[in-house]
Amino acid sequence: MKTKASAPGKVILFGEHFVVYGVKAILCAIDKRITVTAEDIPERKISIKSNIGELEYPTSRPTSEIKSPLKPFYYLANKMLEKHKQHQGIKIVVESEIPTGVGLGSSSACCVAAAAAITRLFEKNSKEQILELAIEAEKTIFENTSGADCTVCTFGGLIEYDKENGFTQIDSKSGFHLVIANSNIEHSTDTVVASVKQFKNKNEEIFAEMCKKESELINRAMRGLKQNDLETLGKCMHDNQEFLERIGISNQKLRDMVKVAENTSFGAKITGAGGGGCIIALTDESNLERAMSELREKKYECFSVKIDFKGLDTF
Repeated sequence: MKTKASAPGKVILFGEHFVVYGVKAILCAIDKRITVTAEDIPERKISIKSNIGELEYPTSRPTSEIKSPLKPFYYLANKMLEKHKQHQGIKIVVESEIPTGVGLGSSSACCVAAAAAITRLFEKNSKEQILELAIEAEKTIFENTSGADCTVCTFGGLIEYDKENGFTQIDSKSGFHLVIANSNIEHSTDTVVASVKQFKNKNEEIFAEMCKKESELINRAMRGLKQNDLETLGKCMHDNQEFLERIGISNQKLRDMVKVAENTSFGAKITGAGGGGCIIALTDESNLERAMSELREKKYECFSVKIDFKGLDTF
């Protein structure tokens, strides 16, 4: 038997880093996907092929011994074989449209698509059950994951997330485009998060005031999303970028990219951890091509996406 599932990547529109300290964040699924194919095989092994490498181990290997970014796939396959007492193996193939390690949710989309494809070999599950498994799998490599990325990759569209209340889908049919430009600067999320914490500890009053202003910004952005008001959303992006600059997660290349993007878009900002990775620029049909063209003229690698409202798809 062979099964297949795909899940979208994501961007953080607003609230990165501040979300760690109780402020809401807004996430958006994007129409670039990870597709996972799972197939049962007679050999008692788990075989994984992907654009970031390959892995093959016998099913007897404990998951705790796997030292690989492909560990979540092995975990899910092993879990299903043990649960259903199957003496066979699973072959997994991963195809990706999403660059890895740049804050676009490739690992979360992988976990969601893998959870759906692998479990479907044995049982039928709801999206809620698949999400639970995907978060479990992601925790094998990112122990402190909030689950926000997996949630938006599962259900699609836009969600708001805060640490206290979890996730809520945002009722919006906004049709904006995002231009994503990649700095091609490698970064460590843990290192950047630690540097923001250091900034907070040295500047408690300033940071508290910034969190208050970020909360107000998120509320404005929510109204903009519900009304499809791109001018307001663009201004919120501009303001959010200023906050990200103040907490020290930008650098000259990211700053230059944002400046170029702001010339032709409604607004632009870093998305994700910062220190490298990507920026996003808000556009619609009127300025999409111009925004892409200007970034490419400056030799920045970029592509456009729309909101993915479908989320997880099995076929």
